[in-house]
Amino acid sequence: MVQIIASDMDGTLLNDKMVISKRNAAAVKEAQKQGIHFIVSTGRAYDEVKPLITEAGFNCPMITLNGAFVLDENGKEISAAPIPDSIAKKIMLTLKKNGLYFEVITAKGVCSDNKAKRIENFAELLASISPDTPYKLAVTLASARMELMNINYVDNYMDLVDDPKTVIGKIVVFSPEGQKVLGPIKDELSKNDNLVITSSGPGNIEINHVNAQKGVALQAYADSLNIPMDNVMAIGDNNNDVSMLKAAGISYAMGNGSDEVKMLAKYITAPNTEDGAGIAIEEVLAKKN
Repeated sequence: MVQIIASDMDGTLLNDKMVISKRNAAAVKEAQKQGIHFIVSTGRAYDEVKPLITEAGFNCPMITLNGAFVLDENGKEISAAPIPDSIAKKIMLTLKKNGLYFEVITAKGVCSDNKAKRIENFAELLASISPDTPYKLAVTLASARMELMNINYVDNYMDLVDDPKTVIGKIVVFSPEGQKVLGPIKDELSKNDNLVITSSGPGNIEINHVNAQKGVALQAYADSLNIPMDNVMAIGDNNNDVSMLKAAGISYAMGNGSDEVKMLAKYITAPNTEDGAGIAIEEVLAKKN
């Protein structure tokens, strides 16, 4: 019996317009109505998630920044696995040396040192999720979504590291050339055993502390509720979802998911453009009843 449903956001709960569809939202709300714990498990920060679920008409706990923070439905921190300052500084110096654009995500939200690059990269994410979307429209949509998010623009990332009040949860690196450029950086940074490096799309890599993984965080959340992992369902599409799909007793890959995710998941649902997450939840609820 499913007692917890964990869903990724980008490419999963969100459609190609980067919103939660009515069908997906209705499925989540029905699951909650039936007493199932629904939790978002995402690479995004709290301030990027909260407006989207509020817009969809529901509230829930969150695993954010790939597991760096676990938050209750009010945004209160339950647990954290941040990147130590000394390691964060080394990562930033390596990325700067290689001329790469990156963003630093803290407990307070996304930090960027280049607004134009921020919009450009968000537009490229939209375009990659929905190839039929013209690039100019993707830029317009990206700019509009930025207005809903609490983006902190900074002059120097090192100031964040030097601020004792700042807790760094994740660093995301972007390149339009994809893994051709990012692959060597990933290989270099992976030599540090304190880090885990995943990706939520072909044009980025996401750097976290080794304990900040969706699967680890989901296990801890289930343990806090005394719910066995056999009764946990996870839905995802990309390789930063792998750890939670492996951990969950019931796993669904999105129809638009990567080959790796489709191979390891027990079930495959429809793509995110066709309400695949909602359909998966509906299937589980139908079996429950």
